Amino acid sequence: MTASAAACSGRERGAADAQARRSVGGSGAQPAAAPSTGAAAHSPGRTILFVGTSHTAGLGLDPDEAYPALIARKVDSLGLSYQVVNAGVSGETSADAVRRMGWLLRQPLDVFVLETGANDGLRGLSVDSMRANIAQIIDQVRTTHPAARILLVGMEAPPNMGPGYAAAFHRAYPEIARAKGVALVPFLLAGVAGVDTLNQRDGIHPNPRGAQIVADNVWKVLSGLLIPPAKGAASASP
Repeated sequence: MTASAAACSGRERGAADAQARRSVGGSGAQPAAAPSTGAAAHSPGRTILFVGTSHTAGLGLDPDEAYPALIARKVDSLGLSYQVVNAGVSGETSADAVRRMGWLLRQPLDVFVLETGANDGLRGLSVDSMRANIAQIIDQVRTTHPAARILLVGMEAPPNMGPGYAAAFHRAYPEIARAKGVALVPFLLAGVAGVDTLNQRDGIHPNPRGAQIVADNVWKVLSGLLIPPAKGAASASP
């Protein structure tokens, strides 16, 4: 695969949007606004909300192989009081994500993970518009959930969009993160993009092995945003 942020074609968005409202995660990962299960079922807990494209939704994978579900297992194994909600939607652009925020932000959340822009880059949409959309989403989260911790996940544009576009796209994520004071994963697919053995046949979406690496990429930053269990609290078995 190229250093592409491709998610999937727009014609899949309708079905995927419905999927996002059902369960698209496993081992503790829940659909948006769903009741908690797994580690969160026996305590009030906190919520990590993942909003993203098909990379977050886990297109082509079993539900429990998507990277938010893998992170849910890490959370459970450490005895952390968080449920993971996967609100990934295949084919979604950053503008589409803005339009979903109204209903997504009705639920309680403590950590907000935003992976968007993949399809903007694939379609060559305006980088300035993408930046504005991401900034608007961050502002909405801060308005509705002032105490929430926010993690922005970076992507890269396909090289066939031209070096100028790719460079502007690459700069967007760290510049937004600095301006808004949020944590950043520089590139979701680091170590996976372009590696045939870590991707599905489409050369775009990670296979189960690739998804493990993607989960590790996110966990390296996300783990620092989570509140550790209270002293003396029993940890779940790994």
